[in-house]
Amino acid sequence: MKVHNLDHMVITANNLEKTIEFYTSVLGMELQTFSDERKALILGSQKINLHERGKALKPQAQNPLPGSADLCFITNTPHTTGYFTFDHLQYLYY
Repeated sequence: MKVHNLDHMVITANNLEKTIEFYTSVLGMELQTFSDERKALILGSQKINLHERGKALKPQAQNPLPGSADLCFITNTPHTTGYFTFDHLQYLYY
């Protein structure tokens, strides 16, 4: 598998409104709201999707907690190939 680029990042927040206020007012990011009311923060060509604790959207991390983040990459390998196995976890948890 070869990663081409970062597609987006997801952060989980306790309070979506306060999180949006911080990132837009303090850091100057732009808020994007999708037709299904999902929210994202835009900074240049990068996007940070926002999930609220207990209301995370699918797909999501196994146990998303406030302050956590997950990264979504663009690859040349379809996710249905089952490329990752439990052996690969040694690189993620050390």
